[in-house]
Amino acid sequence: MKNIKSFGLITVTLFTASLALTACGSGTKTASTSAPVATTAAKPAATTAASAAPVADGGKVTITIGAYSILKDSFDQILPKFKEEYKKKTGKTVEFQESYQASGSQATAIIQGFEADIAPLSLEGDIQKIVEKGLITNDWKSKPHKGNITSSIAAIGVREGNPKGIKDFADLTKPGVEVLIPNPSTSGGAKWDINAIYGAGLKASEAAGKQDPAQAKDLLTKVYKNIKVLDKSGADSLTTFDKGVGDAIVTYENELVARIQSGKKYVEVIPQYTTTIENPVALIDKYVDKHGNRDAVQAFLDYLWTPEAQKVFADKGFRSVVPEIAKQYEKNYTTPAGIFNIDYLGGWDKVNKELYGKGAIWETVLAEGGSK
Repeated sequence: MKNIKSFGLITVTLFTASLALTACGSGTKTASTSAPVATTAAKPAATTAASAAPVADGGKVTITIGAYSILKDSFDQILPKFKEEYKKKTGKTVEFQESYQASGSQATAIIQGFEADIAPLSLEGDIQKIVEKGLITNDWKSKPHKGNITSSIAAIGVREGNPKGIKDFADLTKPGVEVLIPNPSTSGGAKWDINAIYGAGLKASEAAGKQDPAQAKDLLTKVYKNIKVLDKSGADSLTTFDKGVGDAIVTYENELVARIQSGKKYVEVIPQYTTTIENPVALIDKYVDKHGNRDAVQAFLDYLWTPEAQKVFADKGFRSVVPEIAKQYEKNYTTPAGIFNIDYLGGWDKVNKELYGKGAIWETVLAEGGSK
């Protein structure tokens, strides 16, 4: 049971996912996480807001953020810190317009015209979609830590006392175990979750003598048959779990930590084999140039790797990408011996083609397991 951890109540801000337009400090506006930011039928409201936002002039500058949903809790603390620092350094007041939703949906919204200046998303593939449309022209991977601002691992959350006795991904295939995972067609987090399960199957077969993709697919198929709900985003999936639906949820470790810190009686189960998670960010050149706010956006981008910002991420359960900050928090985490990264699966190009492409493994799993 050494890979099962339960966290005590720690003094932190309650984890929340915004479901309506709310204010997050002076001059900060947050778009809904549940409604789409952009559609093909009409010009999206968020796009209109971004387009109408004041360009940097005089003492005020606006930065529009298009982020994946799980970052909201961290940004609620990071944005005021940055605003204060930027005001001291430049004399200018920064206002933020924020949108949080599933990573894949956010990338689509940006491509369709939501004029975000900066995109902190869940996975590299969503950033690359924006690159391919010519909206990002800078070499975002050349930034610190290959453009990643946070790290985590895929873990399993279970109810208090772990009544189903879940210790690993294989236990999610047991009869009567109801599992929650978000939908990989909209959620970047879901792809990390599915990568973890599929990769765990590969690792288990390898430990038994020979790496076997068929065994990995079989594990994924059996887990899928026990999935109760495929929500749109990781945040939505956790909200469903909060309502008492499901026995187990596959999600980012940091999300479980945040829930447990806020008082939820959950237990984190760390599988023997699981994947590291890397979350990138990129400045969106086309919209930044249009808005004339590059200096401020670049300053905010750089700020995300500062000790101040990285400590906020770490306090919210992320594993810092900055070694010295990670060292300070290492006692909070368990790293299983069988952990692997995206390179073990062949990199994102191979994964997107062979696992999530048309007619690929995930589509086959859906067909064999039935629709949810």
